[in-house]
Amino acid sequence: MIGGVTIVLGTPEVDGLNEVVHALRAWQDDGEPAQPHPGDLGWFWRFGAEATARAVRTWSRDGEILAMGLLDGPDLVRLAIAPHAERDEELARRLSEDVTDPARGVLGEGAAYVEAPPGALVRDRLAERGWTSGEAWTPLRRDLADPVPDPGPRIAVTTPDGAHVRVAVQRASFDGSRFSQDHWRAMAAGSPYADARCLIAHDREGRAVAAVTVWSAGPGRPGLLEPMGVHRDHRRKGHGRAIVVAAAAALRALGSSSAIVRTPSSNVGAVATYESAGFQRLPETRDLCRPS
Repeated sequence: MIGGVTIVLGTPEVDGLNEVVHALRAWQDDGEPAQPHPGDLGWFWRFGAEATARAVRTWSRDGEILAMGLLDGPDLVRLAIAPHAERDEELARRLSEDVTDPARGVLGEGAAYVEAPPGALVRDRLAERGWTSGEAWTPLRRDLADPVPDPGPRIAVTTPDGAHVRVAVQRASFDGSRFSQDHWRAMAAGSPYADARCLIAHDREGRAVAAVTVWSAGPGRPGLLEPMGVHRDHRRKGHGRAIVVAAAAALRALGSSSAIVRTPSSNVGAVATYESAGFQRLPETRDLCRPS
């Protein structure tokens, strides 16, 4: 307790990550604004369990986790908040203090960014501290109540023996990617991956042309696509749409109620690809920025 405040800021040990994953799963709901998903933590797990634990912050009261922050780089924290606590005044005040003050060990000095759920009170409290609107993001969603049509090309689920193919497509899809087989194995060993799948699309010649990882949060909850990429040598041929449709089908098979994804609004090609695969664009969101 600091100054009579009952909110406790913490960093979990590796064996405490499962509690964080459990909380994130419980917070996913089609009726709530999109926010960080267990799959976001699962994708970060490629750096290993120890690195993932070091990158997580939790805010708890009376032993209950009310918010989670993922330090996704040196200057960005992605906040997930329990739906019932999004308008909690004490939590909002504490979150705003902790992400603003470098001494709290969340964000350092200089320019910084916070991702927070739309409508969460912490956004107001950060604005009062001088934080301004940052990058625009477009969330998209596809309902999975009805069957998903056949995506067309051959879709393979990545196994440990085929991890090298998944890695090759990832590196060919994102400039500067350092994704490796060790990263894949670390990710696959994380608890979120128990309800995840890596999919590879192949063209008619059998070449691996696109990939996606899908993450379930449990039956009846939204599932996440993170990441999705098309090999740079095979773009503008419909492979992006095909792998996204395959991702939706995989999530439906895992029991997900919907498939969700979030992409920078400036990436108009990605937005168009998701829309062509039956995803509906949701209201745009923005990060919050603290100028240097």
